[in-house]
Amino acid sequence: MGTVKIYCENTGAFHEVPVGTTLKEVSDKICPQTGDSLPVLAALVDNKLKSLDYRNINPHNVRFVGYDHPDGRRTYIRSLCFVLQNVVRKMFPDKVLAIDYSLPSGLYCELRERSTMEDGRPKVFFLTDDEICSISDEMRKMIQADLPFSKAMMELDECIRLFSANHQHEKVDLFKTSGRFYNNVYFLDGQPDTFYGPLAASTGVLKTFDIIGFNDGFCLQYPMDGYPAKVLPMKRQSKIATALDEHSDWCSVMGVRGIGKLNAKVLSGEIVDLINLSEALHERKYAAIADQIYARRGSVRIVFIAGPSSSGKTSTSKRLAIQCRILGLNPKVIELDNYFVERDLTPRDENGEYDFECLGAMDLKLLGQQLNDLLAGKEVEIPRFDFKEGRKYFEGNFMKLEDKDILIMEGIHALNPAMIPDVDPSKVFRVYASALTSLSIDENNNISTSDNRMLRRMIRDNRTRGIVPEDTIMRWQSVRRGENRNIFPFQENADAVFNSAHIFELPVLKYYAEPLLRRISPTSPAYAEASRMLKFLGYIVALSPSEIATIPPTSILREFIDGQTL
Repeated sequence: MGTVKIYCENTGAFHEVPVGTTLKEVSDKICPQTGDSLPVLAALVDNKLKSLDYRNINPHNVRFVGYDHPDGRRTYIRSLCFVLQNVVRKMFPDKVLAIDYSLPSGLYCELRERSTMEDGRPKVFFLTDDEICSISDEMRKMIQADLPFSKAMMELDECIRLFSANHQHEKVDLFKTSGRFYNNVYFLDGQPDTFYGPLAASTGVLKTFDIIGFNDGFCLQYPMDGYPAKVLPMKRQSKIATALDEHSDWCSVMGVRGIGKLNAKVLSGEIVDLINLSEALHERKYAAIADQIYARRGSVRIVFIAGPSSSGKTSTSKRLAIQCRILGLNPKVIELDNYFVERDLTPRDENGEYDFECLGAMDLKLLGQQLNDLLAGKEVEIPRFDFKEGRKYFEGNFMKLEDKDILIMEGIHALNPAMIPDVDPSKVFRVYASALTSLSIDENNNISTSDNRMLRRMIRDNRTRGIVPEDTIMRWQSVRRGENRNIFPFQENADAVFNSAHIFELPVLKYYAEPLLRRISPTSPAYAEASRMLKFLGYIVALSPSEIATIPPTSILREFIDGQTL
């Protein structure tokens, strides 16, 4: 048979192995762990993610990944979801598992009645605490048995028959609209399912998880980043969960719970109607928040808006200002970016670099003093910050709050009470904006809100700042760390949550993002992530330019794709 030479990045050496040797066999021999006792879960082969059953026929550059790598974490979570699906199908054969959306503590899941899964709003089957414990116990038995995951390529018609029999209609809709004649189907203990990325070699590596009852269903918890032996701490953030539930219900009302149904809307020419309905929903949400502010007009004088990257904070502040004007209020905007401390006073991070995202990078004393002066009816001179020079300056921009005036301020720390500790909290109304999509690929493959936002940012930054997609991808993990530190812990401080996700936006983002992602070279460190995103977008039918032209110029999506008139 001969041998083939591979270079293993983990060991920093070349290894000669028999032709046809699987990655699992290679990892067991030369790299059983990826670091800190983390088991190997998958591998990057020439910068493309592969499962461990991949056979080495040609020379390759290989990097084995564990839970300490984003692709390793995704592989773990996908595999854990299959174990859950397998157990639920055996314990509740007349129900359908839906892995609906991401929570701060894991994945929100529901059991739904088969009879309601194909049309209309699904009816939830409520589990008792004992039933949830039984599901967890059966999952642990399956993990202890160390059962293998396997994969087979199946014809389209065979896939449709198989998953129609399983009452997974969203999966069937996806098969029918994605234009693939053959599809990979995974098997575990005789049960089939599909996942849009590799699985682990076997169940035995999935030792860390938990299931906790949550709302109408339960939360599937998986390991923490950096602490693979501990599950994510349970955070019952009711305001975010409510926003996600509302979006999930609305998707059901529109008959578009999964990508397959969305594709069908595009292919049938019905997408423009869906665009108009989704935009109308946003307008109602803006108006409802403005009504809340107006109802407290006797006390509230400041509106803070916060949210993660590419959540549409700028558009939200402008649209909210319009709705406030309709009610007779007079919004005035102050940019929090003008309240940075001078460059030489900016804190540094663990790498010695300036940390512009930490709270200490802001001149909190000046901000608090000026807000209190404005609330007291005094006139203040608003600073400007010169980012090139790294200092504030004043140019005669004076402001005073009249009776109907309100301040609107947007920034990453806007929900953190420590930003304005000396300002009367009754004077402040806080809004959290984020793209909290509940649309799923299918019943047991949810769509990451982070992926959605990264596509938005990639398109906008390339268009407005000339930033190449590779740079957006490489910076994204740092952006996410900043969000986890400065934004997500304070979500529940919001008086209102605005969900900026549009049910129709992924077909729009595909049109713009796919050509950008295809430019990334296979030798780039961003290639693996670009390949993952391209695979995901490959299941989506893109909108045409004429359909994109129907998106209103005031839409939040116009902030990213261009053409906004706000």
